[in-house]
Amino acid sequence: MITMFFLIAVITGTGVAAEKKLSDITIGITGFNFGVDSYQTTYEKAFEDHCKKLGVKYIKLDPKGDAALQANQVEDLIQKKVDVIIVWPVSGKGIIPAVKKANAANIPVLVTNSPIDPSGEPLTKGFCGPDNVLEGKYAGEMMVEALGGKGKVVEIMGFPGYVTAAERSQGFHDVIKEHPGIEILETQPGNWDRMKSQKVMENFLVKYGPGDFNGVYVADDNMGMGAVNALKASGRLKDVVITSACMFGEGYDAMGRGEIWGSVYQSPTSDAQIAVDTAIAVAQGKEVPKKNFFETPKVTHKVVHLFKKPPF
Repeated sequence: MITMFFLIAVITGTGVAAEKKLSDITIGITGFNFGVDSYQTTYEKAFEDHCKKLGVKYIKLDPKGDAALQANQVEDLIQKKVDVIIVWPVSGKGIIPAVKKANAANIPVLVTNSPIDPSGEPLTKGFCGPDNVLEGKYAGEMMVEALGGKGKVVEIMGFPGYVTAAERSQGFHDVIKEHPGIEILETQPGNWDRMKSQKVMENFLVKYGPGDFNGVYVADDNMGMGAVNALKASGRLKDVVITSACMFGEGYDAMGRGEIWGSVYQSPTSDAQIAVDTAIAVAQGKEVPKKNFFETPKVTHKVVHLFKKPPF
């Protein structure tokens, strides 16, 4: 985990001779799909605000979930000769050829929020964001606690091929495998979309009757609210436990009502700020940790009141 001293050193240059002034640095970023949900919208604003606060120039591009467009945007940032490129990968594997082109142009690449495929890690300066496997494990631990170690679960995961989705699913499965009293019946993608997830949940409710499952794992609260809506409409919400790997504002309220049993606290503001701070360090030629995780504590409905409601 990145230390506070490191963050301060990044911003002020304390203890390290900076090669570039903040005002001389231009950061290029190609996101995932800034308009698709409130987490990404909040990240986008926090990224812009932090750059402006520090006096760093930036070029922000949005591939809108299109892996091919994102690859083209990396090439555009290379042509603009930015000092460092931040990539929020749409496809962990698909972005690798574009990262290789940045390497050839001697422009360092940082990965934010969702990791690149492991084969591409040597091509990057590092990763900044949450530990998605750990978040999935936290959701698994909360599910085990809520079910008392016995039950059957359905899973609504994120976007197929998206590393964050795969890692949050992996972490959850890793924990459940250690508890033979719990079975995962089926996993279907919700694509980080509430309406899609509601439809997936509706299909689960048709396929599995009352009592066939008593747990639902969702990769984030946005999809979780879709599941809640479907379960409410069917009158079966009281029969299941829901755990999630990323808390949204509406999920926070749903936890207060007892509709979601537990989630994981992840700040998009911290996510964006650590990306900017680390990019500055890289642009100034400083060594940074390969993995820059920020804290993401698990939160159950029992203690949710002790946490501030997420602003997204």
